[in-house]
Amino acid sequence: MTHSSIVQNYINGEWSIPETETYLEVRNPATIEVLSKVPLSPAREVDRAAQAAQTAFQTWRRTPATERVQYLFKLKALLEEHFEDIAQTITLECGKTLAESKGEMRRAIENVEVACGIPILMQGYNSEDIARGIDEHMIRQPLGVTAVITPFNFPGMIPFWFMPYAIACGNTCIIKPSERVPLTMQRIFTLLEQTGLPKGVVNLVNGAKEVVDALLDHAAIRSISFVGSTGVAKYVYSRAAANGKRAQCQGGAKNPVIVLPDADIAMTTKIMADSAFGCAGQRCLAASIAITVGSAKSTFTDAIAEAATSRQVGFGLDSGVQMGPVITHQSKTRIETIIQQAETEGATVLVDGRAPKISGYEQGHFVRPTILQNIDPAGEIAKTEIFGPVLSLIHLDSIDDAIALINQSQYGNMASLFTSSGAAARKFRYEAEAGNIGINIGVAAPMAFFPFSGWKESFFGDLHGQGWQAIEFFTQTKVIVERWHDWTRQF
Repeated sequence: MTHSSIVQNYINGEWSIPETETYLEVRNPATIEVLSKVPLSPAREVDRAAQAAQTAFQTWRRTPATERVQYLFKLKALLEEHFEDIAQTITLECGKTLAESKGEMRRAIENVEVACGIPILMQGYNSEDIARGIDEHMIRQPLGVTAVITPFNFPGMIPFWFMPYAIACGNTCIIKPSERVPLTMQRIFTLLEQTGLPKGVVNLVNGAKEVVDALLDHAAIRSISFVGSTGVAKYVYSRAAANGKRAQCQGGAKNPVIVLPDADIAMTTKIMADSAFGCAGQRCLAASIAITVGSAKSTFTDAIAEAATSRQVGFGLDSGVQMGPVITHQSKTRIETIIQQAETEGATVLVDGRAPKISGYEQGHFVRPTILQNIDPAGEIAKTEIFGPVLSLIHLDSIDDAIALINQSQYGNMASLFTSSGAAARKFRYEAEAGNIGINIGVAAPMAFFPFSGWKESFFGDLHGQGWQAIEFFTQTKVIVERWHDWTRQF
C-alpha cells in the first residue's frame, strides 16, 4: 500500500486541502517509507469547521434520537465491512502489529454500539406533585459544537471514545487527529461520508498546535475532549476552562503492577509481557513498573527476562511479529536516553533493547523489549512515563509497602495486582489510588459501557470518556418546574 496524496480536511461535507506552506511527512515507522503528507492547517480552518458545525447543530439537535442513531448503525456496518483495511492502515502509520490494530478497531466499534443506545441513555426523569399540583422534570439537551483532540498511539479507537456519543446526543463534532497518524481518520471519514450524515455534523481538521489553540479559543466550541501527555493535558484543560468550555483531558501514566508470591507465574509473565511490550509500550495502560513481593522476585524476574528476550520484533504486517517499532526516531532516541539515565541512577539493564538490528528494516524506529532491575523507588526513572517497551523492576517486602509506593505516584491511571488471594485482591482494589484497577489483568481497559477512568495527574476534569459519563459530558441538564391551573373548576 503506497500513499502519495496529501491528507485533506473534511469540513461541511466536503474534502479540501487547506492553504498552508507547512506540511509534515507521514512515514511508516518500520520501513521509513513516506506514506503521505499532512498539512498543518491555519486557525482559519478551525473557524470554517466551527461555523459549519454551528449551522448544522440547529437542525441536528432537532433530529429525533431514534433517527440520529440510524447513522451510527450504518457506520458500524461500514466499519465491520472495512475492518481489515482500516487495521492495516493503523499498522502502516502507527507501527503496531496487525493483531493489535484489529483489537483497537474492535474497541472502536464497541463504542459505536453503545452510543446506539442513546434513545434510552439520554432519558431524563420526573416527579409528580413535588408540591400540590406542581410537577418537576429533568431533561437532557445537547451542548452544541464539540471538539476532540486525539494522540498518535490509538488513531482508530480513541476518537470513538467521544465522537459517537457526541453526535448521538445531538451535538456536532470537530476531530483533530495527531499529525503523526492522520491516515486512519482519513479512511474513517470516507465511511462517515457514506452514512449520509448531514453536512457539518462531523468535521476533520488536520494540524498541530495552532489548530489546538484555535479549538480551545473558538467561542462556538462548547467542549474539548483530549488524550495525550500530562503536560499537554494540563495546558488543554486550563485553557479550555479559562474559555468557559467543558473539558475532559486524559494525561500520562506509570501503571505499576504488584506480583505476589502466590501468583501464577506462567500466566502472570505472559500477561505482563503483553502489557509492558504490546504496542511497543506506547499506550496509556502499559505496565511500566513491576513490584515483586517476597519470593516472587526470583521466579518472576527470570520468567519476564526470558519473555522479553524472546519477543519477536519487526514490521507489524509480517507473520509472527509480536511487537513493532516506536512512532518516530525522536521517540526511539528519547527512550534509549532514559535507559541510559536509569543506568546512571544505579539500575541494572537486565535485558537491553537499545540499537537493535531488525533484518530488512534496519532504518526503522525499533527498540527491543528492555528490563531495568534494581530501580530506585525514589529516582526519576520510577516517576517518568517512558512510553516505550521498558519494564522496571522493584522489590519490596510486603503488599502494604507496594500499595504505599503506588499511592505516592503523581499518576493514577492504572494499577494491577497478580495473586490467588481474594483477601489481597480486595485490599488492593480498596486501597490503590488509581482509576482503572486490574486483578490478574495486565491492561485494565474498560469496556465501552464503563468510563475510562483516571485519577491524579492522569486525568483532568470530572467526567471521563465512554459509557454513562460520556452521555453526562455531552449533554446539559434542564429542570422544568410547572403548575397548570385547572380552569374547568371556575365553571
